[in-house]
Amino acid sequence: MDYKVLITTTGIGQRLGDLTKYTNKALVRVGKKPAISYVVEAYHEDTKFVITIGYFGEHVREFLTLAYPERSFEFIEVDKYVGEGSSLGYSMLQAKDVLQCPFIYHASDTIVTESIPVPTENWIGVYKGDDTSQYASWQNMGGGKLRFSDKGATDFDYIHIGLVGINDYKTYWKNLESLYKSNPSDQSLNDCRVLEAMLSHGSSFNLGVFNEWYDIGNTTALYRTRSVIVDYFENLEKLEESIFLFDNFVIKFFYDAKIVEERVARARSLGSLVPKIEGVTKNFYRYAYAQGHTYSDVAVPTNFSEFLTWAKNNLWLKRNEVSETKFKAVCLDFYSEKTKKRIKQFLEENNLKDEKHIINGEAVPAIVDLLNQIDFDWLSNAEQYQFHGDFILDNVVQTENGFCLIDWRHNFGGLLESGDLYYDLAKLNHNLSVNHEIINKNLFSVQLADDNVVDCEILRKNNLVECQQILWNFIVGEGYDLKRVKLLTGIIWLNMAPLHHYPFDQFLYYFGKLHVWQALKEIKYNS
Repeated sequence: MDYKVLITTTGIGQRLGDLTKYTNKALVRVGKKPAISYVVEAYHEDTKFVITIGYFGEHVREFLTLAYPERSFEFIEVDKYVGEGSSLGYSMLQAKDVLQCPFIYHASDTIVTESIPVPTENWIGVYKGDDTSQYASWQNMGGGKLRFSDKGATDFDYIHIGLVGINDYKTYWKNLESLYKSNPSDQSLNDCRVLEAMLSHGSSFNLGVFNEWYDIGNTTALYRTRSVIVDYFENLEKLEESIFLFDNFVIKFFYDAKIVEERVARARSLGSLVPKIEGVTKNFYRYAYAQGHTYSDVAVPTNFSEFLTWAKNNLWLKRNEVSETKFKAVCLDFYSEKTKKRIKQFLEENNLKDEKHIINGEAVPAIVDLLNQIDFDWLSNAEQYQFHGDFILDNVVQTENGFCLIDWRHNFGGLLESGDLYYDLAKLNHNLSVNHEIINKNLFSVQLADDNVVDCEILRKNNLVECQQILWNFIVGEGYDLKRVKLLTGIIWLNMAPLHHYPFDQFLYYFGKLHVWQALKEIKYNS
């Protein structure tokens, strides 16, 4: 049967809060992929899709064409997607001319796992749920009659899930146009209102009952869906970027298009150390999936020395991108000015004063006093090396032939070819104490008493504790300065604090403050 699938991605997704601040709700990650991937992949590869786009519409267009180049998409730009005159019904009407055939309407926030029937007849997708506080519903009155109720109904049989098959498309469009013309400002105009009108005029609909249905239209439903989608992976969520994993490739999203441009440029510089770039758009890039094991899953003391030797021989190679004076200035800005800005941001966002604290039983000065004790000139007197930039175990894949680097940083203080080797070493040292798995399982704690007494604790795997000792031995054995690495590790935690959510941000701040103080004491003691 010749039919199309309509997916509406027009709206701003305000019920998802900050998760849609920098991109469209259809691109919010659920398991390994964005929500819209589960919709697209529910249909045969020959299916023709019509996608309405509005809010961050180009993000939707870029992602779909990059992830599914073999599929057919027709994008319809909608001018009104927020405020007066905007509605789901209005967005649908913009696609009327290209949907003069039977079609399926599939909301971009609706995920089903069962086979979706073709629209050989009119049908309404429903789910046997028990909570209509957020959803419209239907009651089967018998004799082919259905009664529609808006959100909050107490007498109902099925929840409306935003999945509808329309065979009688001419009647659908006639009723939608009539409803819109009667009140163009009605922002509540949606598919249910059209179905209700069609039913009242004699159209018949079957109920298509889905036994599994997942919604991501609001934060509560999204987190519930994330908890049951089986292809979940460990990743600290960031609002301005996302990573999506497919069988044979990976797609990265950045709200800042400059990062994409520089990431791709750095991939060319790093060559075979990173996966092959397969496609690039303004805000996305796609690279081949690196086959192997994420090193954080298999790193043990018996193979960690081999990993460090590989990094020394293949990654950390000397570079001379700029003069020594220029590179020192870059490091100084990267370590000193950036850190001061990040700390200021954290304190202001959390309405905190810069004060002395007792952290884990140790008296730690105020941040301003700590920064004044750091010899940033010494810290920035570094040589230029090829670098990764976010050199943590989660960003390394152990392959059959060695290792492959993923999720590399786009620059080091604006430089694409060279960075500070000590920064890579400090990032690795950080990750052996603080890693994604532990944080995602909330196996850390931070408690602040009224008298500025802070308790910071984190669970550490014994094998990573042993790997850290191997790293420290490597650093000393290669003639590097372990004290510098430890100081930079504490500085990294302070810099990370304003980038993460509560309470992890609080943990990073106080944990970083403690370790900067401990590193400064060690430097002073050994000088």
